[in-house]
Amino acid sequence: MTSLLICILLALSSCEYRQAEPTAVPVVSPEQTTSPQNELPAEQPARQSEPPAIPSDEPAVQDKPVEQDGIEKKRNLPEGFVYVDEAIPKALFEIRYYSDYNFVGERIAGYNAPVPILTAQAAEALRKASEELDEQGYAFLIYDGYRPKKAVSHFTAWAKDARDTKMKNEFYPDVDKTKVFKLGYVASRSGHSRGSTVDLTIVHRKTGDPVDMGSPFDFFGEISSHGTKQITAEQTDNRNILKNVMVKYGFKPYNKEWWHYTLKNEPYPDIYFDFDVE
Repeated sequence: MTSLLICILLALSSCEYRQAEPTAVPVVSPEQTTSPQNELPAEQPARQSEPPAIPSDEPAVQDKPVEQDGIEKKRNLPEGFVYVDEAIPKALFEIRYYSDYNFVGERIAGYNAPVPILTAQAAEALRKASEELDEQGYAFLIYDGYRPKKAVSHFTAWAKDARDTKMKNEFYPDVDKTKVFKLGYVASRSGHSRGSTVDLTIVHRKTGDPVDMGSPFDFFGEISSHGTKQITAEQTDNRNILKNVMVKYGFKPYNKEWWHYTLKNEPYPDIYFDFDVE
């Protein structure tokens, strides 16, 4: 009887062992061994979204779309060009062609932001000139830098419309607007479009008040020319402060406009660009 019980127990043990074997197979199946690895990519995005700064920044982007657009666009300037405010932090800017206060009386085509742009070489030369002016108690006030070709086309269309004289009293009281190209006040192919020409004046650094140059920026007339006898000795001296520092650092003046200077060794003497100011 005892021998019979032992045989029965051995047979049952053998069956339980064989039935347990299939349960071990799923543990080493490919589906189960790879599922933990597949979960890792799902965790990584969760970790990337954990910092609270991301959701808190979203309202700021929505509140200031113009600033964000400007920052984004600053990364896309053509090679060789820079924003002057980044090269010369102490300079002031009043981009007239972005506003309607200019000889045309409206914002000029291609000026999508009030920021001055120059070639890197022109900006570097201007930076050196700015440092010397700073020692004298002055700073630059920049009216224009790089100018797209489309802006010149805008000037051309304006000059052909003899009926539009709304800004005549302020900018060209003694000049026939249809002759501004012939007289040299506006160029059909502007040096500004090459990126190394700048229109500017100087201001008192402490107050920001413009120095008296005898005539305003973009005034079409003999009084705006270098060497004119229509201004006072003090006004001539003021123009010479600007002229001397600009010439010293590699710029050449334009005889008809006391505010207009071009880098002598400009990098693109034969290329006229048309990308927008933005």
